[in-house]
Amino acid sequence: MAIVATQMKSTFFMSLLLAIALERKVATSFQLSPVQRLARHAASRSSFYSSSVLLAKGGKGGDAKPPKNIYADTIVLPQTDFNQRANALQREPELQNYWSSTNLYSKLSAAAAARSAERFVLHDGPPYANGDLHIGHALNKLLKDFINRHQILKGKQVHYVPGWDCHGLPIELKVLQTMKSSERQALTPITLREKAAAYAKEAVEKQSKSFQRYGVIGDFDNPYLTLLPEYEAAQIRVFGEMYKQGYIFRGRKPVHWSPSSRTALAEAELEYPEGHVSKSIYVALDVVSPSEELKAFVTGDEKLKVAIWTTTPWTIPANLAVAINPDLEYCVVDAHASVLDGKSKLLVGRELVNTLESKFELPEGEKLNILATFPGSSLVGTTYQHPLYERTSPVIAGGDYITTESGTGLVHTAPGHGQEDYLTGLKNGLELLSPVDDEGKFTVDAGSSTVVGDDFVGKSVLGEGNIAVIEALEKAGALIRAEDYGHKYPYDWRTKKPTIFRATDQWFASVEGFRADALKAVDEVQWIPDVGKNRINSFIESRGDWCISRQRSWGVPIPVFYDKETGGTVVLLDEDTLNHIESIFAEHGSDAWWKMDVIDLLPEKYKSEADKWIKGTDTMDVWFDSGSSWAGVVKERAEKEMGLSFPADIYLEGSDQHRGWFQSSLLTSVAANKGQAPYKAVLTHGFVLDEKGFKMSKSLGNVVNPLSVIEGGNNKKEEPAYGADVLRLWVASVDYAGDVRVGSNIIKQTFESYRKLRNTARYLIGNLADYDPEKDAVPYEDLPSMDKWMLGTMSQVLNEVDDAYSTYQFSRVSNELLRFSTADLSNFYLDVAKDRLYISAVNDARRRSCQTVLHALLVGFAKAVAPILPHMAEDIWQNLPFKSCDDDSSVFEGGYSKDLMSYPAFDTEKWNLVRDVRTDVNQVLEVARQDKLVGASLDAGVYVYTSDENVRKVLAELDGDESLITPTVKTNGVDELRTALMISQVKLVDSEDEVTSSCDAAYTMKGELSGCMIGVKKAEGTKCGRCWFYDKEVGKHARYGADLCQRCDTAIFSWEEKSGAKFSAPSLAEAPVA
Repeated sequence: MAIVATQMKSTFFMSLLLAIALERKVATSFQLSPVQRLARHAASRSSFYSSSVLLAKGGKGGDAKPPKNIYADTIVLPQTDFNQRANALQREPELQNYWSSTNLYSKLSAAAAARSAERFVLHDGPPYANGDLHIGHALNKLLKDFINRHQILKGKQVHYVPGWDCHGLPIELKVLQTMKSSERQALTPITLREKAAAYAKEAVEKQSKSFQRYGVIGDFDNPYLTLLPEYEAAQIRVFGEMYKQGYIFRGRKPVHWSPSSRTALAEAELEYPEGHVSKSIYVALDVVSPSEELKAFVTGDEKLKVAIWTTTPWTIPANLAVAINPDLEYCVVDAHASVLDGKSKLLVGRELVNTLESKFELPEGEKLNILATFPGSSLVGTTYQHPLYERTSPVIAGGDYITTESGTGLVHTAPGHGQEDYLTGLKNGLELLSPVDDEGKFTVDAGSSTVVGDDFVGKSVLGEGNIAVIEALEKAGALIRAEDYGHKYPYDWRTKKPTIFRATDQWFASVEGFRADALKAVDEVQWIPDVGKNRINSFIESRGDWCISRQRSWGVPIPVFYDKETGGTVVLLDEDTLNHIESIFAEHGSDAWWKMDVIDLLPEKYKSEADKWIKGTDTMDVWFDSGSSWAGVVKERAEKEMGLSFPADIYLEGSDQHRGWFQSSLLTSVAANKGQAPYKAVLTHGFVLDEKGFKMSKSLGNVVNPLSVIEGGNNKKEEPAYGADVLRLWVASVDYAGDVRVGSNIIKQTFESYRKLRNTARYLIGNLADYDPEKDAVPYEDLPSMDKWMLGTMSQVLNEVDDAYSTYQFSRVSNELLRFSTADLSNFYLDVAKDRLYISAVNDARRRSCQTVLHALLVGFAKAVAPILPHMAEDIWQNLPFKSCDDDSSVFEGGYSKDLMSYPAFDTEKWNLVRDVRTDVNQVLEVARQDKLVGASLDAGVYVYTSDENVRKVLAELDGDESLITPTVKTNGVDELRTALMISQVKLVDSEDEVTSSCDAAYTMKGELSGCMIGVKKAEGTKCGRCWFYDKEVGKHARYGADLCQRCDTAIFSWEEKSGAKFSAPSLAEAPVA
């Protein structure tokens, strides 16, 4: 490929001159509006011939020096206002203003609706209305935009409603951080809510502008916010439907509790950071009443103790049982001098004895002596004395969560502080003891210890309280060992601090009531990638009751009234109250819960009882908020004929949302919609890492700001402004199914790819400056083979790209477009096309046939890149030289062209062979070029021999006239080796000897791809001063110059006819050396 690129540069030095001229020309035209540019195109076409040339080769404007090549005025070089540089800081906002001024989104939606086009709904998962956007937001929103724009071009009715999650603790904390202590103390719930709403709305406005700067298309004038009255009313409706079906209940259960936030948390609100270390302890509990099998080991002064292990020492005060696995084997080990007082036998799991010998640090060579073994079921009924309190507790049967992977095989059970503990306690009628308050401190229920009295009260269970329990156990003689233990532990995802399990009165959604329906709904959804189905199934299968209440003010209230006399034991919550609250929220928003009196919040039938009730203060889990968006947005707007349809076609978010939004949306929809999933398909992406694969963090200095990629940093040399399309191309180039990487080097590489695509478009536009499809198009049946091959190749590429878009394989799209632009176009078709585009007479059939193909390529290319690179595509479209002045259409109007995607493959094997021969020839040329035998490829002649008759037959069909003549005799002037190889002379010979005898051995070789024997030598004849081909007939048939071939002489005559100008022929002495 490098060889080909070198050949291209050498072959047409005029391209460099062209670039210099165009850079100066576009500087002023780039500021024009789309309409002004269209008018300018029209003027350019009308003055094309009168101005003699599009751009003189090497020309630099009116006061420039005369061009070196005297024939430059007769050479038809590209002309366009489409800049080689994107100038994205200026141009992209101009294009976005054009979309806005033409109301493009609404226009496209209305046009599709008028056609009764199929609806396509990608429902937006709401980002949190807090802070600036990061690169992960960009990845997510741009993937969505690729899909939506592709569906628009497919003719679908696309309605994309961006959304924001506006409730919850992070916003509440942000508001509190801006206030003084005295202000916080005087804060009321309604004042806090007003400040939080203002903060959220400000963040939404800022984030919305950023998303639009990324080039995201959607209904940004009518987004959905979870704080809007109509949304909150819909959320109450979902809650009500679930309550009426018996799925919502209030109970006291252990839940994840955040002392730092002072609220309950859902599983999706937790994170498990690396490096957490807990203090684990081994504790011995004195057996008071042994089971029948253990009685032999509790006699006289001999003590038997139950050995337990825990990583949460602070839960020991709440211990009410020890659980065993009935199916495991347990044993009694004899007393050992190194364990406790050396006089106590221990009851432990049989398979853990060896591990415990190590943990208890027995002297080398010593063992724990096993006295007897028992099945776990035989231990049930044993009771033991709590080491810190005057109470005895039982040994009970637990479940298969009790294993021999760690610990002692006997599990400390505190029903108020663990899910398995709670369920085991429920089966065995244990009390729900949880002596910890909202701040995570021990309450008086943890007092009255026989060892330390009330010393625990008021101490933090995650700090000094934990240490105090360990010290008390050691004082009581019950502590066998304490050690550090590294493991995964749940943290509050907002405060980044540890959480605890704590029994509190909360509202729950009973997933068990509709688990089977949820799993069935999962089977009916397409999960992309497939592993997503396994992930969400595992979460749903293992999910317990969903705690949906939060002890915060900023959120949607749980619409329940509590009886004053019973302290909340009796509640008022039924269809009447739910419907009434829904109607109030729809009109006034959920602030009404705090602003209105109870009597106004109650329906008519209960107003007389208003004094009996008080309003609840809990708000709903934010996952219930966002999980209700299918009701508040998709279904709501579908029923109101606002362009949406339910269920949504697709949800697209990060892979962490299988336990978050995907799951909460599925659960609420299935529960409230008789088993209906809210989506037909779910697509997930990974997370964004830096170039080295590290997680981004400010402390590491590896954070990539998407707006800095677009607009540049403070130092534009180090952090240039690449524009939104380069950011978008990066998103399109990565395999988003897993984690992706980004950094300055990756963005630079992406920019180079972007430039290749843009330069391809610029070439196509520039060479169509004088082309009118209505007048100049050549019918397909009259096109040369090469042009038909190109159209067939283009259709294959467009269909490949369409399929990749449809299956969300955007890296396949970008790879295919780059490959096509580089390999098929730049390195071959467009390279060899320069001769007929620049050198031929303006109306020469071979030139117009090439322009016919370029027209198709340009339209197809613009449409193909449009979903990924909308700014470039729109810039192309507004610079189409053949658009009429009154055509203000966008590239996104009209959709994909079925005709462009329907050209058949044509002579594929022939042109594959030619390209193989071309690659082999270029390898030999490179050697000759290095040895200074030739410079440009046109300085060479090539000898070719093949023993393969089929290959020879194909090549013979492409063997052109000996000299450059018009009209051609042997070929059509396009389908011939001379132009395809960009070689002055190509000779097909009958033997290898003819190749080796005609060319120096250093410049002969057998082609690796074509299998042909190839030789290169200096071209014969004289170099034409206009086209630079060597030909023996140069100067013999010339009217305009002594250094012209017959073909160029005829082209100048045609130029005179078209332009009305006269070319002044120089003498041979005056003519510059080409």
